[in-house]
Amino acid sequence: MATRPSSSPARLSAAALLALAGLSCGVPARILESNVARLFASPLPVPDKVRAPYRPEARLAALWVGHATVLVQIDDRWILTDPVFTSTVGLMVKRLVEPGLAPEDLPPIDAVLISHMHLDHLSLGSLSLIEPKVRAPLVPRGGLVYVPNHSFASFEVPTWTTWRQGDLEITAVPVRHSGYRYGLDRDWMTESFTGYVVEYHGITVYFGGDTAYDRDDFVKTRARFPAIDLALLPIAPVGPREFMESKHVDPAEAVQAFLDLGARRMMAIHFDTFINSTDTFGEAPRELRRVMAARGLGPDRVILPRHGEQRILITRGEPGGAAAASAPAPRGE
Repeated sequence: MATRPSSSPARLSAAALLALAGLSCGVPARILESNVARLFASPLPVPDKVRAPYRPEARLAALWVGHATVLVQIDDRWILTDPVFTSTVGLMVKRLVEPGLAPEDLPPIDAVLISHMHLDHLSLGSLSLIEPKVRAPLVPRGGLVYVPNHSFASFEVPTWTTWRQGDLEITAVPVRHSGYRYGLDRDWMTESFTGYVVEYHGITVYFGGDTAYDRDDFVKTRARFPAIDLALLPIAPVGPREFMESKHVDPAEAVQAFLDLGARRMMAIHFDTFINSTDTFGEAPRELRRVMAARGLGPDRVILPRHGEQRILITRGEPGGAAAASAPAPRGE
């Protein structure tokens, strides 16, 4: 595990233009055209946003901000995944729906989990925006090169390595994706993608970031972490499937990954926030509901959140996780 200052992103600005919509997954022309058509559109508003996310009755709660951004409360600790609060990513990909939580309403964040280097997951503008709230971003192997200097220290966490902060433990776990950022760097950024498992006070949360379906990866993670309380799993982009299959699960594969992990619950993420596929708005959630019905899984097992929705997964005194009856309140600024 490494911590070190990284190079300024300024010299890479020209290369950013080669990311085609900034998603760095090699975007087909028709997806790029859909984004160009939305350049002057406004995102859909999120009504009744949560302003004070701390839930005193919760041991585990999760708030879906949008895309792969989730605010997770485990007792008095806060985890934020792949924070993206900007109105665009990669210069020309605009949000379909505004962030489900205002950045000024974030609590102090103990750890920011960056799953990989693509512009819709490592958002440098968003990190700058929330810098006063952040204590420690974690990135996959090789990722520090793209994280500029901030007031916080950033940490590189290779696969199966554990970062610790007191009783909080975060382990990088294998997924199948790609690690480059600008396209030109695909030949050397070959390992900069990861999933994470967060453990604190007997509660365990899995964050898959972006991943294709790889049963071996999920089974190996389950072997090391056999009691996952919540799995945060992407369900899109779906199409064109022949293009997306090697890097992204679809809803059926996400559900299978959830079952492979042996998790108690799944929360669907990474859908209906940016145009990064040929999917229509609402297509991935509809397909997930169909898969849930076919597999006999109800909303108590698979959670399909609205943007800005916060769910309490474990309450104080409820079985699940460690039976800590009196967890501490969150720390202040």
